[in-house]
Amino acid sequence: FLIVSQKLPFALAAGCTAVVKPSEMTSASTFVLGDILMEAGLPAGVVNILAGLGADVGAPMVSHPLVE
Repeated sequence: FLIVSQKLPFALAAGCTAVVKPSEMTSASTFVLGDILMEAGLPAGVVNILAGLGADVGAPMVSHPLVE
């Protein structure tokens, strides 16, 4: 939660969208942050939180040719 809460505001302030893939070893606090952002009125699709194992979710996401 600490890392995403330190990095995400800067991306959003710059007008970027974000895909957040927390470690499968972390708590569900990142999903609580997602709920807070929705309650605050952040439009759908601005912050996307993906859950899953690194090999199943993270690796395909970062190796896809359309992801910078």
